[in-house]
Amino acid sequence: MTVSVQTDAVGRDALRPHAEHTFAAELAALAAADDRPRPARWKLSPWAVSTYLLGGTLPDGTLVTPKYVGPRRLVEVAVATLATDRALLLLGVPGTAKTWVSEHLAAAVSGDSTLLVQGTAGTPEEAVRYGWNYARLLAHGPSREALVPSPVMRAMAEGMTVRVEELTRIPADVQDALITILSEKTLPVPELAEEVQAVRGFNLVATANDRDRGVNELSSALRRRFNTVVLPLPATPEAEVDIVSRRVAQIGHSLDLPPAPDGMAEIRRVVTVFRELRDGVTTDGRTRLKSPSGTLSTAEAISVVTGGLALAAHFGDGVLRPGDVAAGILGAVVRDPTADRLVWQEYVETVVREREGWKDFYRACREAAE
Repeated sequence: MTVSVQTDAVGRDALRPHAEHTFAAELAALAAADDRPRPARWKLSPWAVSTYLLGGTLPDGTLVTPKYVGPRRLVEVAVATLATDRALLLLGVPGTAKTWVSEHLAAAVSGDSTLLVQGTAGTPEEAVRYGWNYARLLAHGPSREALVPSPVMRAMAEGMTVRVEELTRIPADVQDALITILSEKTLPVPELAEEVQAVRGFNLVATANDRDRGVNELSSALRRRFNTVVLPLPATPEAEVDIVSRRVAQIGHSLDLPPAPDGMAEIRRVVTVFRELRDGVTTDGRTRLKSPSGTLSTAEAISVVTGGLALAAHFGDGVLRPGDVAAGILGAVVRDPTADRLVWQEYVETVVREREGWKDFYRACREAAE
């Protein structure tokens, strides 16, 4: 079997191109229009980075699409943090766009979002510090040629922004390897009697999940090295519908899914269902509801609608209908086959069944549950 490696610099054929490739035109337009001071090795000024994330219209008429829909001040604080010597921790429940924001911050600040440490229970210390090419190590002993730098080490040496995803999933002893890096801005390499010193422009963006605090709690020493920005769930249904519709359009385009006419009605329905079950109360505030065990995040709503679009495109008439999203909603809500199924059945029979204009959706939910 032959494995081909993608070498196209702009990743045209990638299933999910990096942010700096997808939005290269916007980043170039911002750089051309940006006449404000830029911190060392930043591709854009803090103002331009914020504009890139929040959207706006440039003096030449270029439209910069919003990458994050939320409080402007949160984005400004996050960007300002990266311009200081403090690292940034994006905290929030699942689906609040932490990873999305961290990727776009790195793309706008450094022009490269690929310096990434993915946190898991099995993340080794080498992923944060450095490793070794063992063939060279055994043949010639410790040397610069045998050393394999981590993304963190590369970012320090090149003055770049490095990302650490799911920080609280990383074992505590591996987390602590970041303390010296973030406080002293150095990474000792005792095997070579050397150290790597961070050059200007280096900083770190980490993400952590509110629901996973008990997995590997951050030590107070490490937490002090971060400025924490909490990303909230969308404040209003309209904001969440806007986020879902934008991301679904982007994902659908990358997957060559045809745009579904009148799809906004089903997007609003999915968002309404998720928000009501998440909040434990109907939109009008009249009926209290039981909430399922899952988070029912905006990211999951995007997944449900994208799956519905694929069903409509490949097995329907191209129009997004209740039956295309009902099964996806059921899968998102019912994580616990016993307790969550009862929550969903009660919601369907007491809310969906009685809601005006939702008869087709009610029938689709009943069919999906059979």
